[in-house]
Amino acid sequence: MKLCRFEESGTIRLGKIVSEAVIDLSAVPGVGLSMQRLVAALPQLRGALESVRGPRFALDAVRLLAPIDDPQKYLAIGMNYKAHADEAAAAGIPVPKSQLWFNKQVSCINGPYEAIELPKVSEKIDYEAELAFVIGTRCKHVPVADARRVIAGYLVANDVTARDWQFRSPTYTLGKSFDTHGPIGPWITTDDEIADPHALTMRLMVNGDERQRTSTGDMIYNIYDQIAYLSTVMTLEPGDLISTGTPSGVGIASNRFLADGDRVRVEIEHLGFIENVARAER
Repeated sequence: MKLCRFEESGTIRLGKIVSEAVIDLSAVPGVGLSMQRLVAALPQLRGALESVRGPRFALDAVRLLAPIDDPQKYLAIGMNYKAHADEAAAAGIPVPKSQLWFNKQVSCINGPYEAIELPKVSEKIDYEAELAFVIGTRCKHVPVADARRVIAGYLVANDVTARDWQFRSPTYTLGKSFDTHGPIGPWITTDDEIADPHALTMRLMVNGDERQRTSTGDMIYNIYDQIAYLSTVMTLEPGDLISTGTPSGVGIASNRFLADGDRVRVEIEHLGFIENVARAER
């Protein structure tokens, strides 16, 4: 299934994507308006969600929103593709010897087609195409071999980064968390629809110019390694959003940062695309 949040006639609902339509899931008992809660109850609700015959809207007649807007955590891993780690090293950034994690504050979450704000206080707003996934089961100390069982689904992300703010703090958090700098979507594709999340082509374009392209199989630490590592430290909760790293080709490597009016598109095979226009803060 492809699960989404959408707005139609001023009302926000949860839905599922079928071909070029969105089916309203409001008629399913227990769905409500929270994707976090739906994800937590997905095993129990799956049959009803698959068979629901609710109101149907043309996809181009609704506004797709961030598919999850209420995760407890938004975690992201840095320098998780070798070519990106190499370009970071060339820019003087030390390559980590273990998984490098940071927070993106959940207030940065943005819709799949909404504007990215270029804040007045930064001159170095960068893009990072990433595969993200959503935790579906509360878990701790997850073995690598069992890690896939806790994944609800996958989505496209752009880890927008204010580079000048990122390097002011060793935690990266401030530079990763400006408002609107977490566009995600366009929906959550449930795990059962993806044969291998490490065999997907991912690419990013700025104004049609391809800047990044890779296979998700080029990760240094794969998704299951990430879950095992994180769950050693903290309990992962349903709805937690985890972003798996970006490949080479980011703006800082060539000193090409986003400018007012730039259109950034991130595509991942089988998951769809997000597209956001950069707009200067007024």
